[in-house]
Amino acid sequence: MAILQFGPLLILLILFSLSVSSFSVTPVRRQKSLDTIKYLNQKGPYLGLITVYPPEENAFFATGAFEPDQEHPFVDLSGRRFRVGKLHGKRVIYVRCGIGMVNAAAATQQMLDLFNILGILHFGIAGSVNNSMSIGHVTVPKEFSHTGIWDWVNPNGKLENNDVAHIDIGNYNVPKGSGLNRLGRIGYSPEQFFSESGKPNTARDLVWFQTTKEWLQLAASLEGLELEQCVNSSECLPQKPKLVVGLRASTANIFVDNAAYRSFSSKFFRFHRWIWKVFLW
Repeated sequence: MAILQFGPLLILLILFSLSVSSFSVTPVRRQKSLDTIKYLNQKGPYLGLITVYPPEENAFFATGAFEPDQEHPFVDLSGRRFRVGKLHGKRVIYVRCGIGMVNAAAATQQMLDLFNILGILHFGIAGSVNNSMSIGHVTVPKEFSHTGIWDWVNPNGKLENNDVAHIDIGNYNVPKGSGLNRLGRIGYSPEQFFSESGKPNTARDLVWFQTTKEWLQLAASLEGLELEQCVNSSECLPQKPKLVVGLRASTANIFVDNAAYRSFSSKFFRFHRWIWKVFLW
């Protein structure tokens, strides 16, 4: 009985002691990083570049286009490494944010708040919900939605009034209409969006996030750009890739490989692409 009573207390004490032992070092390191950022910002503005996970980062660096800054090639802050350099002569700050919407949001906000940033480009892999896009194609969506905020209720449960779409899982039973599917229904809720241009501490419901108009026009001017079909003499895409601008896209913490869900998404949200992060701000 004594073990059951004191076990949790022991864990808390260990965690507390660990935090105390590292606390005295962290402010010094953080201040050094912030001083470096302050110095770098005098050389800005920079274009922010963000990928999600190592294969994307490796592919980016493999191009050889990124040239690290000779004086300050990187800044470590809050567990992330912000790399400083140039890309085709333009000053850039690059970071790998990590998988998930929390990581994407945290890294993006951190970059915007701390660095002298002109704009941010998230880039990486995506999946298509229909046959309009193929492997190797590049897309810059005009708008995108976060479709990972759900109200999941019982089969006869009531969904929230502000849900923008819903899926009745029982409609996908095979054979169709057989029995009751206890997984029920899922309603899709809008994101609560805070903005510097809005009222402080007041969020507004937002379903579709718009890509910055000027950047979208710039991307549209690149349509027709010839993209490579082969990486070498033996590895080629089945068809010539192309750049497509102006579609709708979705992002969430869910990795989907399901034909029925693709069909639902295309019908109710009318988007063409699932993305982890292909945004222009």
